[in-house]
Amino acid sequence: MTTPVCTSASAAAAPARQTHPYPSFTSYVRDRRPLLLRTARSLTANPCDAEDLLQTALTKTYVAWERIEDHRALDGYVRRALLNTRTSQWRKRRVDEFVCDELPEPEPPAVGDDAAERQALHDAMWRAIMKLPARQRAMVVLRYYEDLSEAQTAEVLGVSVGTVKSAVSRALGKLREDPELGVAR
Repeated sequence: MTTPVCTSASAAAAPARQTHPYPSFTSYVRDRRPLLLRTARSLTANPCDAEDLLQTALTKTYVAWERIEDHRALDGYVRRALLNTRTSQWRKRRVDEFVCDELPEPEPPAVGDDAAERQALHDAMWRAIMKLPARQRAMVVLRYYEDLSEAQTAEVLGVSVGTVKSAVSRALGKLREDPELGVAR
């Protein structure tokens, strides 16, 4: 049987009062829960998510209870656990995909669209890309022509995702300024 972290949950789960291995943890949670819950609510948009976040942070605190040397600094420890847990949740957030009956297709070219103009623009774009430094050129080609994600591009080139983001941003800035492309701002 595992020992519940939350004292209210343990009281509801078992009618007989169990002895808690860390009575100081129980009293800490009872005394500081409202303050810590306010902190958790400031980190989330949903009150239910805040309660889950606090419960997770208190679970981490409970696991580390014996290792915490200065119990006067518990609020800071729990706040750090709240922040780290929230950051981890944010990083792991799921991107929802929605199923639809029809695939979105690009609009067909306009009747007056000239194939020669499209080809001229295509050639001008490649000339502008060829003017970029080799590293930026490689990143633009992988990102936009090979349709790789920033993480995949970073992995292929052996650089960080931040490097890919900044280099691609600089490259796009240079392409916007290329007079041959005629991109008006």
